[in-house]
Amino acid sequence: MAFIGIDHGTTAMRFALLEKGIIRTFELSRTEAASLSEAEILKSIAENLKTSRGKIELVGLTYSMGDGFSSIKDLRALERRGLQSVEGAGKKTGGGTKVFEAILNSGIPAVAIPGLHTKSCVDPRMKVFSHLTSPEKLGIAYHIRCLGYEDFVMADISSNTVTLAVAEGKVLGAIDACIFAPGVHHGPLDLQAIRDVDAGLMSANQAFIEAGTLKMTPYSNRDELLAAAEKGEDSALLALDTIALFAAMEIASLELLLRDYGKEGKFFLAGSIAEVSRVREKINRHLGRECKALGKWHAAIGCAEIARDVFGGAKDILGLKVERN
Repeated sequence: MAFIGIDHGTTAMRFALLEKGIIRTFELSRTEAASLSEAEILKSIAENLKTSRGKIELVGLTYSMGDGFSSIKDLRALERRGLQSVEGAGKKTGGGTKVFEAILNSGIPAVAIPGLHTKSCVDPRMKVFSHLTSPEKLGIAYHIRCLGYEDFVMADISSNTVTLAVAEGKVLGAIDACIFAPGVHHGPLDLQAIRDVDAGLMSANQAFIEAGTLKMTPYSNRDELLAAAEKGEDSALLALDTIALFAAMEIASLELLLRDYGKEGKFFLAGSIAEVSRVREKINRHLGRECKALGKWHAAIGCAEIARDVFGGAKDILGLKVERN
């Protein structure tokens, strides 16, 4: 039996397969996915994960904000692909939609994993924000849960930064990318951004996707930033140190939420920027404790673990209900 998890990331679609204790992964950029037909996408999944359609028992899929539903449910039961609106924060390439439609039309059994928002079962105080996190972060959290941790705070640091808290195996809430800590590309709208939007110089979404720490540098993307950091260039190091500072602040803020539930949890870091040793070391120093590091594949792996356990009859995942026909 094989189970597949799909992480709809900011720059790429990441796939993980679980089969008899074996894990296989591969990545497809969102721009490449947009250029492929549905048949080509399914062929790429099967070839890269070394499986066949007949072996796949269930797919756990994430898509965009996932804010149009609040329980794990069959993919084919979603309305409007599980979204309140196709508009929102983030860059649109069409690759995620192509993968969604390929799975939807394939006949392969699949469940959709929701994001967290005002209709989710989270701490009601967190609902002051309309949206807390997109669904792939729940994949990371569930993978941590499968590693045996019930109380923890997890920060996913990459193009953007999103942090999530779990107590007694149930998600309490999260802080989304457009609220607090910046990532490389994305971040919250500050005073100047609000002024620029009001003046018609840019859309709010454009302001969001240009609010990351790249704006402090002459670099145009993450690869250039990391290459410059390897060379010790000051602007690159400042950008990474800024990410580390605010990520640590965000982790500390959600630790307060855990403490309000009488819990003391472990800290975890995920995402491509969390793989940078300088960033991890800075965060550990700011917090005065060590954060356990995960790689970029753990969202997809966690989604595959969700598919496995839903197939096995789980009725609850991280406090989210499972609704299947």
